[in-house]
Amino acid sequence: MPDALLETQQLRKEFGGLVANNNVDFTVPRGAIVSLIGPNGAGKTTFFNMLTGVYKPTAGDVYFDGERMTNKPPHAYTQRGIGRTFQNIRLFQNMTALENVLVGMHVRLTGNLFQAILRTPGVRREESEARDRARELLEFCGLRRKDQVIGRNLSYGDQRRLEVARALATQPKLLLLDEPTAGMNPQETAEFTTFVGTLREQHEYSVLLIEHDMRVVMGVSDRVTVLDYGEKIAEGPPEAIQKDERVIEAYLGAAAVSHS
Repeated sequence: MPDALLETQQLRKEFGGLVANNNVDFTVPRGAIVSLIGPNGAGKTTFFNMLTGVYKPTAGDVYFDGERMTNKPPHAYTQRGIGRTFQNIRLFQNMTALENVLVGMHVRLTGNLFQAILRTPGVRREESEARDRARELLEFCGLRRKDQVIGRNLSYGDQRRLEVARALATQPKLLLLDEPTAGMNPQETAEFTTFVGTLREQHEYSVLLIEHDMRVVMGVSDRVTVLDYGEKIAEGPPEAIQKDERVIEAYLGAAAVSHS
């Protein structure tokens, strides 16, 4: 697809005799918000891990911004412009919020080890600019004046926001969010839904998210792809997916369809 920022072709992942993803064709159009949904165990996080180099596909290919990425290491995906959060929060719990974001910026800093040891003017200037940018990202993500708070002392919702800030610090073209509202209360979820829309509207990020809360999915998505037992069973606009019988059956069981 000429407008595809991310594309997979026949992507497959096997663990021993278990097929976690079975020949999945998938695209994220440039500038779009796409949701990936499906029951627990459908292979969504495994699919995410192949899109970021954490897992190597058994077969198939991943293309990002026109470049074949298959079998490249995770840092190559970050360098090309893919940022992500995790289903289970993976912050540096004993570091401040600011320090967590600065870790995300490391991939974009240009100073080398020799310059850092000598504390050259260029390195000092780059570090100062990085701190200013990190504070801007924290404020954008709703963490104003929390830059010196230790990661473990932040509320659950704020830890989720900090993960997003750290991902944005890598300067991504595509942001992958793995169940970002898991564990949030309804108010936090509503605020986060608005925030995801802002990512696209104000900063033109493309977004791919795994999400179980259908209010979030329906509220932000341009397109929804559904996995079940590792296979793509449906794809389309949210309104069509909501009425698709295969999707209803995958979530609720055949009895729910037959009595609807």
